[in-house]
Amino acid sequence: MRKKERFRKVIEYFSEHMPVAETELVYREPYELIVAVILSAQCTDKRVNIITQSFFRKFPTVEMLANADVQEIYEVIKSCSYPNNKAKHLSGMAKKLISDFDGKLPSSIDDLQKLPGVGRKTANVLASVLFNKPAMAVDTHVFRVSERIGLTTGSKNPLQTEKELVKYFPEELIPLAHHWLILHGRYVCQARKPKCDECGLTEFCRYYQAKIKTG
Repeated sequence: MRKKERFRKVIEYFSEHMPVAETELVYREPYELIVAVILSAQCTDKRVNIITQSFFRKFPTVEMLANADVQEIYEVIKSCSYPNNKAKHLSGMAKKLISDFDGKLPSSIDDLQKLPGVGRKTANVLASVLFNKPAMAVDTHVFRVSERIGLTTGSKNPLQTEKELVKYFPEELIPLAHHWLILHGRYVCQARKPKCDECGLTEFCRYYQAKIKTG
């Protein structure tokens, strides 16, 4: 099957079975989302959503976070992974947001990456979710699912995967496709035991077809 045809089938399937797909992180405004996304690195969205409830009670604004002591931030987020680093990143992010961007989250991916704790993946998430930009954030789920289905072939790193996906998904669908692949990877095409019997993509999935042939 040619790559364009595979992408077309993936789009058709998810458009029918997952017409609404969005982040599972709970947030009300851009400030809350950037905090949640920074916390979500190597941590489940479920855990992050628990942490942010108390976090935003204590630091309801970016100004309050910028004025907080790193140790104070650490105490609130210590149940997540890498709390020391994330506390420093959150403090630095808030200070930079105040000093360089008047407290408002920039929409540019380049500007977003100037904030502590914000790498390319995080910047793409924010640009996609908040500003509906055609940015494809590649996390472990997107990387794995794209390779298994055959949307990518032998991709060596997230950037390579990102470029391939952006090339073939229509621009207006990229923000939605990002969530399609994440949610499919989280609940169906799981890392250790993919639920192929629950998957509607097996007809053209390279991983599944190879599994059948090898028995």
